[in-house]
Amino acid sequence: MEPVPLLAHDSAASVVAYRGGTPITARQFIADALRVAAILPSGGHVLNACADRYRFAVGLAAALIVNKVSLLPPTYVPEVIRQLRAFAPDAFCLTDEDCASEIGLPTVRFPAGPAAPNDAWQVPSIPGDRLAAYVFTSGSTGTPVPHAKTWGRLVQNVRVEAERMGLDAARPYALVATVPPQHMYGFESSLLVALHSGQSFCAEHPFYPADIASVLSAVPRPRALVSTPIHLRTLLAAGMPLPAVDLIVCATAPLGARLAADTEQRFGAPLLEIYGSTETGQIASRRTVDGPEWRLWPGVELVARGDAIWAQGGHIETATPLGDVLEITAPGRFLLHGRTADLVNIAGKRSSIAYLNHQLNAIPGVLDGAFFLGDEPSHQSATGIARLGAVVVAPGLTAEIILRQLRDRLDPVFLPRPLLIVDSIPRNSTGKLPQAALRSFAARG
Repeated sequence: MEPVPLLAHDSAASVVAYRGGTPITARQFIADALRVAAILPSGGHVLNACADRYRFAVGLAAALIVNKVSLLPPTYVPEVIRQLRAFAPDAFCLTDEDCASEIGLPTVRFPAGPAAPNDAWQVPSIPGDRLAAYVFTSGSTGTPVPHAKTWGRLVQNVRVEAERMGLDAARPYALVATVPPQHMYGFESSLLVALHSGQSFCAEHPFYPADIASVLSAVPRPRALVSTPIHLRTLLAAGMPLPAVDLIVCATAPLGARLAADTEQRFGAPLLEIYGSTETGQIASRRTVDGPEWRLWPGVELVARGDAIWAQGGHIETATPLGDVLEITAPGRFLLHGRTADLVNIAGKRSSIAYLNHQLNAIPGVLDGAFFLGDEPSHQSATGIARLGAVVVAPGLTAEIILRQLRDRLDPVFLPRPLLIVDSIPRNSTGKLPQAALRSFAARG
């Protein structure tokens, strides 16, 4: 595979990133990457825990320059770190925060202040087949499962995304993202796509509506918001004035058509939804308001094998079974019917958690809500059949009102028992919520 430049910006003065609205040039980015590369220890694997998106990008570039592999686990809890040490005993942590004692790995602190730029500016080239990162899924056992990503395939992937997003180096966008760069979606859509289409990204990782609006306002147009359904729902529900954007990108969970339409109307910009997984990276997109059908990336194909759908070709490293129920509608096109693990069968009737969540969150006054399938005896009927439960954030509504609305939308066997009204749902940084965490609500309530 041919060498691939570290970034696509063709001028030292090109803007790669913004921090607090202040531009950071390609010249500065390369200087910072070379400085960090020089201080990395001998270990071959680096846990890049930098919270600042620019510093994360510099750390990734530095690791690539000196042929070290970045480790991107879903969390830094002690058990996951223990498993990472078993997987890569030489691993060390690059961080911009005081978290060495919490992470429990040999630690390198990101240098303070900018590096001195070199007048002889040159973008390093990286072998396309160089192993760039291991991204991890939790797996059914809870043990992180590594998936290797080579540099050339990662770049091939995000170049297609840039075309779908309509990005053009002649009119560069500033990308503001509510998702972290360590997550596969954030890794690709908030960082790599900017580096390899001549765009810029924001160092900040805003979460609350006011912070998102502030970061957007600080960068010039055209600008894009890279987010998730739960972040968009919260942003719109805040009822505050929103800065103009020129593009919205969304992923991590299916986006309802109503929320997509409301988001486009509030921002006055098109919304592009991305489909993918940690294993495959992103492989398809759709403009949600135009209909439910997805378009695959060029070169990627779906193949039915037994009861599963496999993705292969294009940038995908190896043929991979998908964890979703897909319906192939035409060459290069498909419908998404939900996660395989989300399918529920109660009293002979089938549905999916994704569909039930959609109906719950469509109720006026519901700010957030999620179904779960109970696995404790207290969550079963007298006949031993498992029951569904749900947690809901809905100020001003009662459980009775919500159940009344659900009876108009769902078969009675899918009505949640219990339905718990809570102040907030502890989603992670990408808006996801493990079923085990949901069941803990029922155990407490």
